[in-house]
Amino acid sequence: MTDRLQEQLSYFAWSLRSNIFSAADVIDKQADAAATAIRESLSNSTWVPEAVRPVPRPTRMTVRIVEKVAGGRGGGIVAWVKENKWAVGLVVGTTMGIGGYVYARRRKGGKKKRARKASDGGRKEVVVLAGSPHDPISRSLALDMERRGFIVFVAVNNIEDEHLIMSEGRGDIRPLNIDILDVSEITESAQTAIEKFNSYISTPTQSFPGAHPHRLHLSGVIIIPDTTYPSGPVETISMDHWSDTLNLKILSTIVTIKSFLRTICEFNSRILVLTPNVISPIAPPFHAAESATVAALGSLVTSLRRELAPVGVDVCHLKLGTFDTSNVAGNKNSQPVQILNAARADILCWPPAARTAYARNYAAQQSGKSIGSHGIKGSSLRELHLAVFDALTDVNPKAVRRVGSGSLVYEIFGKCAPDGLLGWILNAGRGEETGTGFMGGWGGSGTSTVEGSVEWEKV
Repeated sequence: MTDRLQEQLSYFAWSLRSNIFSAADVIDKQADAAATAIRESLSNSTWVPEAVRPVPRPTRMTVRIVEKVAGGRGGGIVAWVKENKWAVGLVVGTTMGIGGYVYARRRKGGKKKRARKASDGGRKEVVVLAGSPHDPISRSLALDMERRGFIVFVAVNNIEDEHLIMSEGRGDIRPLNIDILDVSEITESAQTAIEKFNSYISTPTQSFPGAHPHRLHLSGVIIIPDTTYPSGPVETISMDHWSDTLNLKILSTIVTIKSFLRTICEFNSRILVLTPNVISPIAPPFHAAESATVAALGSLVTSLRRELAPVGVDVCHLKLGTFDTSNVAGNKNSQPVQILNAARADILCWPPAARTAYARNYAAQQSGKSIGSHGIKGSSLRELHLAVFDALTDVNPKAVRRVGSGSLVYEIFGKCAPDGLLGWILNAGRGEETGTGFMGGWGGSGTSTVEGSVEWEKV
């Protein structure tokens, strides 16, 4: 019954609209005919002065002559446009859309990215950076946040790291001594430091003596787990290394978030977790620790995002590719010789049975890693700085963002490429080959060289 009523109402509306349009057309034609008659009558009347006498309406013959003259020059273009109006509209719309997108990107990129300031020009935005002060990415990010107008607190675990932060000589980069290495419970000193931090950002402060006090705001907590992972066969990685990896990367992240969670919810701040995204998506052999840890961190961030969304807290996951850190003071890029020497030292520490089973594959992979990474520069750290700033300040930040060379490519390749193709590319079956190889043969004597850089003795 309801459907029939809707059909009747639709038919009535259509009929009414059709009749109205028909009546409007008739009225328009009658008005046009009356206007034409009046114009012709006035144009032929002698009593009307020539200055105000209307010009006679052009006849059909005059219109045809004008169209014929115009068709000799640009009439062909006009006719083609009329015949292909949909294609022309599509091209024009696409061009306008691309132009608007480029203009918006340039306008956004040209805008200075600075933290909000207090009414008297002082700093009011606070960020907490939980990352090793010796890590070039953490250090570069802390310096950039300070230059953009943030008050940066760097979480440290000992007095040496605290002195390292103080030696930077930046008044707005301050150490926050929290013992996050002890994951069994939050120590009394760490609890005291967190309480002092909460009191600091909750108490109105003055930018200078005599200025009106203003309140600080916690923009977010940036967590950068240590990017150093043990490599090698699962059989040769000791349980102590597994325990240290899980404690430093996963449990320390949980303890840090738990320590600041009440403050984060109070200020509606944001949580940013930065993880590497080059090794873990393809899960190559001898990198089980990194693959498992990064996967666990990704699941933790996803669950935490859905848990904190109802209380207005955004959790952003930044997946990092490769960056050029050669310009960061105190950092030197790993050279192929250093990688190969480290692989040689690792193999010499393995039991004889493990050497026989895994040494050739491991050495071949480390050789490819050293040769493939030689001479290849990653993305500029500026890309990471801008991505972190946008995640802290955008109204609707992206839940997951990939930054740096290879971050997106490796993830797509790891998800879409067949396992057999991945194994072939990663030289997973290298150990099945026979003859003298990277280690100079397992049963022979003598040495061989790889890329003329390192000699390998009999193992």
